[in-house]
Amino acid sequence: MMAARYSQFTRHRSFVTSGGMGTMGFGLPAAIGASLAAPNRQICFFTGDGGLQMTIQELGTIMEQQCPIKIILLNNNYLGNVRQWQEIFFEHRYSFTRMLNPDYQQIARAYHIPYSLVTMRSDLEKAVSIMLSTSGPYFLEVAVEEEDNVLPMCCPGNDVDDMILEI
Repeated sequence: MMAARYSQFTRHRSFVTSGGMGTMGFGLPAAIGASLAAPNRQICFFTGDGGLQMTIQELGTIMEQQCPIKIILLNNNYLGNVRQWQEIFFEHRYSFTRMLNPDYQQIARAYHIPYSLVTMRSDLEKAVSIMLSTSGPYFLEVAVEEEDNVLPMCCPGNDVDDMILEI
């Protein structure tokens, strides 16, 4: 959802998404499919740590097929969308949304995928430049604020016209 909100797309058929409909794990297989279907296009896959954990085994497919996918992990150590719902609709009663994540650098290394970590916003532009100039797959982990929300957000049972724009 962050990619949908902040990216500026200039080409048709350049954005593949589940539309935020709760399908954690959709992104990595979709990125692999897009890479195989359009091998001459740059594929950037934006994901959260929860979504990546759902299909992390597909890093093996990326390694085997040498899919040149750029993985951008927005790591907030939560199942972010679920945590946001628990914050907004259930008065901060968090249940099973905190993530205990593996060392993604070791995971990337095991799959022979170059890796870097960004923890400071000032380092992001350089890291993205390095990622985009690296041929083949790349894994960029970006530490983001743990309890930040993604807005606007559609509320359950409401029309799209009744979305939350701010908290």
